Amino acid sequence: MRYFSVLMSEHYIINWQIHKSVRLFSTSPYLTLGSVVEDLPEEDGSYIGDILLFDPAKEELVTVRDKTIPEKLVNSRVVGASHGWTFFSDRCNHNSVCISDLFTPMASKSNTKIIPLPLLTTMIYGQTEAVWNVAMSSSSPHQDNEEEDCVVAINFLGSQLSVCRPGRDHGWTNKQIPFICSENSNLMYSKRDQRFYLPAPGGNYLCSWDLHFDNDPKFNELVFLNLPELPQSEWELLNSCFKEDHWVESPSGQSFLVKWYSHIPSQRYKDPILMVLREDEETEEGTRNMCYTEDIGDLCIFLSKSDPFCVVASSCPGLKPNSIYLMGRCFAVYDLTTRTARHFKAPKGGPERVPFLPYWLPPFSI
Repeated sequence: MRYFSVLMSEHYIINWQIHKSVRLFSTSPYLTLGSVVEDLPEEDGSYIGDILLFDPAKEELVTVRDKTIPEKLVNSRVVGASHGWTFFSDRCNHNSVCISDLFTPMASKSNTKIIPLPLLTTMIYGQTEAVWNVAMSSSSPHQDNEEEDCVVAINFLGSQLSVCRPGRDHGWTNKQIPFICSENSNLMYSKRDQRFYLPAPGGNYLCSWDLHFDNDPKFNELVFLNLPELPQSEWELLNSCFKEDHWVESPSGQSFLVKWYSHIPSQRYKDPILMVLREDEETEEGTRNMCYTEDIGDLCIFLSKSDPFCVVASSCPGLKPNSIYLMGRCFAVYDLTTRTARHFKAPKGGPERVPFLPYWLPPFSI
């Protein structure tokens, strides 16, 4: 047996509203840990392997056995995930990308789907070697999907954003982001607003595009209200930390800005500091009033190097309400009530070393 290294994660937000006559079943959110494959390929060049996931509700390893891994994916690396679909880039040609349901636990084991995307093109002063994160407007990127038009967006480190419609567009539409993107924020899609959002550096503005990407991006100023009264020493501590800003939308359409502060130098087992601001209203001037909160109710937020998502905790027994699940500079669950973090241990039976940054995958319907 040998370890097949992969990165990943995604965004498939389920409507958790349960009607009286309907009972909704789903999996827990999962964290991707890679896969283990047989040493020898099949006659068609594909491999048979086990997909490894971490279940945060039970805090244990989940293994999807005997999954067919096509040769194309074996020779590729994972560069992102959204809505349960994983984005792969060819190892020999990083501009050759595709989408696959390889890590979707409910997908066919023997018929792994691969959806090719157009070859990436680089803008002047842009680059396509380093993908920061990806986002999709729908969980159905199939060409035969007539109900909705799925838009795929790739956010690169730097200032390039590339978008296309799988199966419909023969090339990418490249957009210049009006600021330099770094590791401070992730692109995400708002189902409520039907717009792609990206917090600007500093977290004081929200940049967005509609599904057509025809116009210049829209900017909303974020106005922070009732911030906590902290000693000057604590504000100085926050200013010394590495900060990420994540815009996330709940299943009901409520929006939050999560500020994630990590100590420098990075210490994986050093407790992070998180601050949540709830969107209160959008004014006529286009500003958005954001209210500080320590109570998001029966919700938990999942943050990793993917578009963030929100889950109703009671829909997945074992998840902690009013909490934020983290993967990145730490692997932990942060309790907003106590403002403390509990760091996860590597699951028993899992790989000793994961050679990539894993992604959280949202729940999948059963």
